[in-house]
Amino acid sequence: MVIRPANPEDAEPIWRILEPVIRAGETYPLPRDMSRSEALAYWLAPHHDVFVAIETDAIVGTYYLRANNAGGGAHVANCGYIVAGRATGRGMARAMCAHSLARAKERGFRAMQFNFVIATNDRAVRLWQAMGLSVVGRLPGAFLHPAQGYVDALVMYREL
Repeated sequence: MVIRPANPEDAEPIWRILEPVIRAGETYPLPRDMSRSEALAYWLAPHHDVFVAIETDAIVGTYYLRANNAGGGAHVANCGYIVAGRATGRGMARAMCAHSLARAKERGFRAMQFNFVIATNDRAVRLWQAMGLSVVGRLPGAFLHPAQGYVDALVMYREL
């Protein structure tokens, strides 16, 4: 697997990864009816450094890295990650997280914070904990899961 910065030609493969996750509405607090152009504008926002994970010449994952806040909070990074359904369970998210932690440190960030990890997303919670992030906050009932109703969202944090 290779992880590289995204380029404009990657928009369509990125959309093919984003769309099923957005439509499912189980792990990202994005509108389930979000259009292609809205989703790509969000993911590829100018203040996001976007990367793609490639396996056998196909994009199988993507993540963005950004400052979590401006001003006095700009030293803390934030990321969002999505792996194509066909590539889950093969270490893609772990590799992208490791890449993002190293990239964030290179950029001078002092910490990584995930603002809204859906508590029912057990695989992600376990992975982020294995990558050194700790749950530092719980937002009760903050996310409306399409099948489970109102569930908690977690704030996870790690120094770099």
